[in-house]
Amino acid sequence: MPNETAIKAPELAVSQWFNTETPLTLEGLRGRVIYLHSFQLLCPGCVAESLPQVRRIERLFGHTDLQVIGLHTVFEHHEAMTPVTLKAFIHEYRLTSPIGVDLADGQSDIPVTMRRYGLRGTPSSVLIGRDGTILHHAFGVEDDMAVGARIAMALAAPIPVTATLPADAEDGCAGGRCALPDL
Repeated sequence: MPNETAIKAPELAVSQWFNTETPLTLEGLRGRVIYLHSFQLLCPGCVAESLPQVRRIERLFGHTDLQVIGLHTVFEHHEAMTPVTLKAFIHEYRLTSPIGVDLADGQSDIPVTMRRYGLRGTPSSVLIGRDGTILHHAFGVEDDMAVGARIAMALAAPIPVTATLPADAEDGCAGGRCALPDL
């Protein structure tokens, strides 16, 4: 039975992507577990703790279908943290996962995705399940063991199966396949 209190993760609002040839969407990643980490390149906690933790996550879960996504969420020092500066930062710190620049709001200093997720600052992380729901939301750096356990549990969850049958299928059977009836 689906979790009735589950909250669907809002779509990302990104103005520019790094380390990916095509823009990522949560809808396009449905069926995969996503570890979204929000950071700023001038955030001491991000540089000293969060980004090294993300590298450990990538190393440990690199053989799985976990998708790590960085979100450069600038809510202060806008003039210093431009995409050009971020590109140099990504190169210097050898960050390899896809990183999106959170879309500026235009009305406030809080970027769009940051506001959608209710992020309180950086570093922050959001674990999104295969079904697109938020499994965990955290502000600050959490213990490696706790983060690893949450990710492992999310990866162990069954992959959702969606079946569509042709409109002319009788009794749920078509093309040599029969679907289970709704229980």
